[in-house]
Amino acid sequence: MPSADSRPFIPIVPARSAERTAGEADHACSGAESFALMVLGDSMAPEFTDGDIVIIEPEGLATDGSYVLAFWQDEWIFRQLVRASDRWRLRALNPQYPDIDLPDLGPVRGVITLPGS
Repeated sequence: MPSADSRPFIPIVPARSAERTAGEADHACSGAESFALMVLGDSMAPEFTDGDIVIIEPEGLATDGSYVLAFWQDEWIFRQLVRASDRWRLRALNPQYPDIDLPDLGPVRGVITLPGS
């Protein structure tokens, strides 16, 4: 088991920092470093629930089925990336939320690499 000193520091970014670009929080990491976010709301339930912590890899490879952090219409959202014929779509796991069609992968700012509560 690694000692506490050898484990990487992964900051949890507060929601009030959401208007910043992924990885730009005051206290923490360069744009390439992983960081943690707390899930807010029920859009990704039942797999991810309010209060769960997820690890974001800003330079992770987003593929069909990946869970991603995206910046869409001035809002940070956590969704599943789905390939729909010739375009990409952001899909909530909770069917009460609509899908979002993307013109390209530009809004995707990171890939969830470690889900967990």
